[in-house]
Amino acid sequence: MASTGSTDLIIRPAALDDAEPLLAIYRPIVLQTAISFELEPPTLEQFQQRIETALTGWEWLVAEADGRIAGYAYGTSHRPRGAYRYAVETSAYVHPDFYRRGIGLALYQKLLPNLAKKGYCNAYAAIALPNEASIALHRRAGFEYIGTFPSVGRKFGRWHDVSWWHCRLRADYTTFLPAVFEM
Repeated sequence: MASTGSTDLIIRPAALDDAEPLLAIYRPIVLQTAISFELEPPTLEQFQQRIETALTGWEWLVAEADGRIAGYAYGTSHRPRGAYRYAVETSAYVHPDFYRRGIGLALYQKLLPNLAKKGYCNAYAAIALPNEASIALHRRAGFEYIGTFPSVGRKFGRWHDVSWWHCRLRADYTTFLPAVFEM
């Protein structure tokens, strides 16, 4: 258990039963912001499938604070082609009631080492711009800016840039790689 100010924070693996409260965090992001490039929120069943998929080979964590689900973070496939198998793409979302309590950082501080233990070497994050809070979070979590895709997504009648961030998960790319990665 971690502590964020006066809040006791529990970070645990996600379960399919978490899908509804996690989707309640994500749905307004889809509907009201360009943070997510989805135009329609996923259904509950689609969101459960995302959790299930992430738990099969990557990681999906949930943060609980004050007896409520406060946020989540996950790592999934960066790209589907085999040569990308050691890379993950990460995301973190926090419920507005829990902003500025260090929950996003606490999630990443557990997520990134867990992904490294599973054999992943590099984590990438895409941040739709502008989003200073996400940029600050990723910097604090050890990500470094690597570039921007200009005008890559269109939502709410305007074009949005996406900045890309990288975090090296392990110093040695040659050891501790599970056999499942070998091709």
